[in-house]
Amino acid sequence: MKAHTRETQATLTPQKAIDFLKEGNQRFQGNLKANRNLLEQVNDTSDGQFPFATILSCIDSRVSAELVFDQGLGDVFSVRIAGNFVNEDILGSMEFACKLAGTKLIVVLGHTSCGAIKGACDHAEMGNLTKLIEKITPAVNAVTEPKDESQRTSKNLDFVDSVSKKNVELTIDRIHAESPILTEMEKNGEIKIIGAMYDINTGAVNFY
Repeated sequence: MKAHTRETQATLTPQKAIDFLKEGNQRFQGNLKANRNLLEQVNDTSDGQFPFATILSCIDSRVSAELVFDQGLGDVFSVRIAGNFVNEDILGSMEFACKLAGTKLIVVLGHTSCGAIKGACDHAEMGNLTKLIEKITPAVNAVTEPKDESQRTSKNLDFVDSVSKKNVELTIDRIHAESPILTEMEKNGEIKIIGAMYDINTGAVNFY
């Protein structure tokens, strides 16, 4: 499999970009890999890059976007931060990726049993992590069930995963609210902005 070129990138639609990621995750789940020569891709991308997707994911060591979607060099922009939320710098990176570098898709990728989400559920405080967790707290508050405070902790994995999904949804809302550039591109059909959840137990990505 060759690295994308300006020409192949230009022929892609947002839906085709989604299909590429879905197909790659199916290969990953089947312990298969596309036939690609990474050193050849190093050479092919030395003069430029033409990725088809931008993926915002957690720093969790089990959730490498390139691996779980079976992608090679030059295929995706990978943005990683604990709790996969956005700030001004990440939004700027996404605007660069889509408006200037031509990616057709933004995926906000949460995952099950997320440590950052667990910390937010438990209202953890530790150095700079305290400020990071505050950015996830709105997702905790937005999940109304269960109401019993004793069940709204990291020990309740169903609650943790519900907060993870809500965090993805709120992150997409923030992208729309805080990036007129990306919102307009989506409105014009140039890109799609979607959410997904990765299951650390199965390797499957569920898009929604």
